[in-house]
Amino acid sequence: MESKLLNGVKAYAPQSRDELIGFAMANKSILVALNAEKIIHATDTTRAIIGRNISYPDGVGAVWALRKKGCKNVKKIPGCELWLDIVKTYYKSKTFYLVGGKQEIIEATVTELKKEFKGIQIVNYRNGYIKTDQEQKELIEDIVLKKPDIVFVAMGSPKQELLMEEIQKQHAALYQGLGGSFDVYIGAVKRAPKWWVTNSMEWTYRLIKQPTRIKRQIHLVRFYILLQLGRL
Repeated sequence: MESKLLNGVKAYAPQSRDELIGFAMANKSILVALNAEKIIHATDTTRAIIGRNISYPDGVGAVWALRKKGCKNVKKIPGCELWLDIVKTYYKSKTFYLVGGKQEIIEATVTELKKEFKGIQIVNYRNGYIKTDQEQKELIEDIVLKKPDIVFVAMGSPKQELLMEEIQKQHAALYQGLGGSFDVYIGAVKRAPKWWVTNSMEWTYRLIKQPTRIKRQIHLVRFYILLQLGRL
């Protein structure tokens, strides 16, 4: 799968969700969502984390940049949809482990997954409030014991990526960081309506609903200007 450097950040350019999922599963990889904010604010630390794993264009800014670099057929793949695509692809043949969110969120997520995907094998789950080294050690030991094929971690970046890398040292699997995707899945957080998502204007919808996001969205405008000037 083709990749390009965007402000020193290694970005993969999948032409389809199936290509990305198959590539990640075959390589037992960690999937990392990539957007304009992560690219423009990249540090040596975040560049290294992303570079060690497989990033994918979760935001429209990453898609713009990859197309500017010559990846004409790259697809935007929202992380909050990708993990469910992975579940749909493998729930009959693979096992899953879920980490993240508040206790009531993770419990509701597991309940909903079992309703939607009859027969799904969730070997265990826990909330995302890992407060001590001992709790992290116990989590890793449990994952090593249960041997899941796929692990979802919803804790926000870069915390979730660093945790997944620690787990991966002891247990090879497909991993994906999900941020707030569990909340979206169970309806605790509302996503933009389909039209806005389809037309790559989800960021606009969020801004309309939450005007306080203007400081974050200004970075997308700055990103676009730098991209057009060839500075990314």
